[in-house]
Amino acid sequence: MADLKMPEINSVIIAGNLTKDPIFRETSNNTPVVNFHVAVNRRYKDSNNQWQEDVCYVGVVAWNKLADSCKDRLKRGNAVLIEGELQSRTFKTDDNKSRTIVEIKAQRIQFLNKLPHNNGNKENNSEIEDGSFDKFLTNEEANLLNDE
Repeated sequence: MADLKMPEINSVIIAGNLTKDPIFRETSNNTPVVNFHVAVNRRYKDSNNQWQEDVCYVGVVAWNKLADSCKDRLKRGNAVLIEGELQSRTFKTDDNKSRTIVEIKAQRIQFLNKLPHNNGNKENNSEIEDGSFDKFLTNEEANLLNDE
């Protein structure tokens, strides 16, 4: 059999809501970095035709200008769409044990919540929307999800 070369593809697109406020910091050489976790919900019908929900929690890291762009725009509950690649890293815990995690190294972050406007007119200020993705569903999709 001929030798087959596996394609080297490492690409992730995921949408969800921040589980906590992001953690911003700078490395020792002043490189901005932000870490946060996203909860991704999946609804499905089980073998008894009952709706079930499963949640997957995914860690995200962003660097440089992308990290800076997150600084004033992300908080707990915000909806985001992340494009990036999976990376693993190993670190030592406080009790000197090695721990390896897999997270998304973000290459692009789309902020799905509106920014508040502050133009001095209180009536024109826009509130940040809730983090629900239901607003992106078609009527048919919403009916399917609500149909029990």
